[in-house]
Formats: sequence, structure tokens, C-alpha cells
Amino acid sequence: MSKSLVIVESPAKAKTINKYLGTDYLVKASMGHVMDLPKKELGVDVEHGFRPTYNAIPARKEVIADLKSAASKADSIYLAADPDREGEAICQHLHELLHSSKRKFHRVLFNEITRDAVRAAFEHPKEIDSHLVDAQQARRILDRLVGYQVSPLLWEKVKRGISAGRVQTVALRLIVEREREIQAFQKKEYWTITALVEGKNPPEFEARLAKYQGKDIEIPDQASADKVTAAIKAANLVVQSVTTKEKRKFPVPPFITSKLQQEAVRKLRFWAKKTMMVAQHLYEGVELPGEGAVGLITYMRTDSTRVAEGALTAVRGYIKEKFGDGYLPDQAIHYKTKKDAQDAHEAIRPTDVLRTPESLRKILGPDEYKLYKLIWQRFVASQMNPAIFDQTTVDIAAGDYTLRATGSVEKFKGFLAVYEEGRDEKEGMEEDEELKRRLPAVAAGERLKLNKLTPEQHFTEPPPRYNEATLVKALEEKGIGRPSTYATILSVIQNREYVEKNQGRFFPPSSACW
Repeated sequence: MSKSLVIVESPAKAKTINKYLGTDYLVKASMGHVMDLPKKELGVDVEHGFRPTYNAIPARKEVIADLKSAASKADSIYLAADPDREGEAICQHLHELLHSSKRKFHRVLFNEITRDAVRAAFEHPKEIDSHLVDAQQARRILDRLVGYQVSPLLWEKVKRGISAGRVQTVALRLIVEREREIQAFQKKEYWTITALVEGKNPPEFEARLAKYQGKDIEIPDQASADKVTAAIKAANLVVQSVTTKEKRKFPVPPFITSKLQQEAVRKLRFWAKKTMMVAQHLYEGVELPGEGAVGLITYMRTDSTRVAEGALTAVRGYIKEKFGDGYLPDQAIHYKTKKDAQDAHEAIRPTDVLRTPESLRKILGPDEYKLYKLIWQRFVASQMNPAIFDQTTVDIAAGDYTLRATGSVEKFKGFLAVYEEGRDEKEGMEEDEELKRRLPAVAAGERLKLNKLTPEQHFTEPPPRYNEATLVKALEEKGIGRPSTYATILSVIQNREYVEKNQGRFFPPSSACW
């Protein structure tokens, strides 16, 4: 009896899926793409509708021969490449190479490599999506037209061996433009004045100069700072108003690819390529005692924050049991996905929320554990109630000047019991400090004692150079690239020495005339 042939992209994925399907199926790996445009010619007929010419990749000769041999003995072939445009194109090329009227071809799609998801996909096979294939090929053709025709100009004018990429060129331009901003930046002096004051109730607390005669104030130089300092020292300090209001801090959505890469840079110091390699392994399957190979996360190339209803039910059950009803919203939270998103797959989440990071700590490698923990925590936190703070603002009159102190008291931890998003550069630092600051009880009309007054000189700073997290963020905000390309873009511009990297920051190459 002939077996059905299943073709996936990688040996690791083949190993996991083979255990789920049983002896009626033979699972083999294509090792990625099996066909591409020719290397030594354009391969695109620009005179006749930009028709591409695809050839079998020479390095895949043995793989293709093995697949053809296996296909000749099968009556059905299931194409199970990754569920994205690249995967759809791989399936189309496999169909062309292995096509026969004697065999039926099926396309199977699953967002997670678990027993239930794989079996469900094989019970409901689909056809190859020609629209996704066309979309991938259009991008490939555009890459070839740009690279093949512009690169020789670069060899003549700049340096041999470099190439013009459709997206990497834009990434390089962002880095160069940022460097020009930094070089052209003119720093500006400004001063802040901080008072250390004390009321009837301890402890003493800090208040910063905020206004002059009810309007915002800027102090441009030391002479102005000395004048203001003298005036405040000579004045009586009286509490003008005390305002307390409740502030809520809401959780962020589960990860999409770009956000995962950014957060892994901030919190784990993983570069984008490493993040995707580790995520790929978690997706394709990890050997668990008594279970065999199991995919631990959903597909990691996605621009959607959508989550399956079954996963929402499971995480809500976990939150209720682990943290209690107070941490659980009345209804599941559904996050909006960007308008231009493909929305082809779910957000990145654990395939089973009950597989906590700690339960896998002795099984996963150090990097796998760190990344899985980050994904798991973000997903759980995304379905929890907001953190609640009592935020207090104290305005203090000092003659014509107003000093302001702010602080917060945490009333309810909410999602912060599980996870808090990282920050880029100094983003949100003032808000974070405010949330951590505690103020003593003071009342309107209360006289305060001035213990110390500190004027401090500052200078404005140029915009920071990009690191991997902020460059991915900029590309995403400008609609450049897509989830599957960010890591490749960053790798190419570094490996080909289009940029230099120093202490995690991107610089244009020192030898270039930028």
C-alpha cells in the first residue's frame, strides 16, 4: 500500500509532524525553496508582462531527486510549507516539479505544530493560493529588477560586490539620514530647578519648577537660573492645591513579529536573526518527556494580534485559577490589528498556556527558555485587567513661581503581576519614575520648609542612533518590509558591511562618503 507523501520545509518540522500522522504518511523536507530565478541572468522578461523564468536550485539537486523518488510511489502529496507567501510559493514550485496526473496534490495549513492542529489541517486540506504565490513572485521579481540592474552601477561608483536591495537600501538610508541629523544637531542649553521640601508629615519630597505666573517656564542660562533660585529662596512655600485621580495602565497586545524582535533586543539582548532562529525552533517542535516533539508557540511570522477563541478560553481559565477573579476582565480582550496587515495568522502565543515557562525550564536551552518566557508572559498579561494607581499632583506656590510634585500609589497590580513592556531609550522614563514615587500627605494652604534648592544645567541631545529594536520599529511605522524580512534586512546590511555596529548602535561605514 502506497503512503501519502508530506513535504515540509525543515527536517525538525518533518520529525515533529511525522509523529502526529502515523505510518500511512511519509514526511520529507524540501530544505526551503527548490526553485528560483537564475543567478547569472535577469530571468525576467520585461517585454512580455515581466514573466519570470524559474529554474531548480542546483544546491537542491539531491533533495529534489529524493522528493521525486518518494512522489513516484505516492498517490497523494500534501504540501505543508509554512503558512505565508514564501511557503505558498514553495508549494507551487514543488507542485510544478512533482506534477503528475496520477497524483493528487493538497495544501495543508496550520498555525501551530500540535497534534490537534496538524490533524485538523489534514482533515480539511486546501488548494494552493495563487494570489499569495503571485504576491511572493511579484516581490521576488521586483527584488531582481532593482538588484540586477542597479547593482552594476554601485560596483562602478562605490564598491564591487555590493548590491541594491529593495528594502535594505531604505534601511541604510534611514541610518544615514539619522547620522546626518546627529552631525547637524545644535545643542541647546537649559536649566531645571528642583526643590527638596518638607511638610508636617514625613518624608521630605522633591518638587520641580513648573510655571511662572501660571505659564510654563523655560530657563535658558545660569543667570536666569540664579535669578529664579534667589526668588524661590526668598518666598514662602505654600501648598496651592492637591489633586488625586485614579490612573489605569493597560496591558499591551500579544506579540506580532516586529514587536517580538524589538522586545527581545530590549530585554534579552537578542539580535533579530537570533530571535527568529530560536522562535523557529520553539515553533517546529521541542522534545517533551512522555509527549515527544511538540510545537510550543504559534507561527512566528505574523502581523496580526488576533487570538483563537480556544486559546482565549484557556488563558482566561488560567488567570482565574492562578490570580483570581479580580485580575480577569468580564470578557476576553480583542485587540485591533493594523489596517494594512495581512492578518493571515494569529498573534505569537504559547500553544498551551498551561505549559508555563517554569515547567519547561529544565527541558529548554537557556535562549529557548528566555524567549518562551517572554512570549508566554506577554500573552497571559494581554488578557488581564489594567493596573490601577492613585496619582497625586501637588502644586506649591513660591511667590510668582509654581513648583510641582507628582507621585503615585499602586492600588491594584493587574497585568503588571506578570509582565511589563520594555522601553526604547529614555521613552517613558519620567512616567515610570512618577509611578514609583510616593508623596506624603499634605493639605492645601500648608506651609512647607525648603531644605534644599538645586539648579542643574542640561543640554538638549541629538536623536539616538538606531539599534536593532528601534530600526525595526522605524521600518514598521513607515510600512517598509514585512514580518518575514526584518531579521534578514538587519543581517544583510551588517554582513555586507553596509553599516558598522558599535555598542549595539548602527553607524554608516566610516569609509563611505555619506
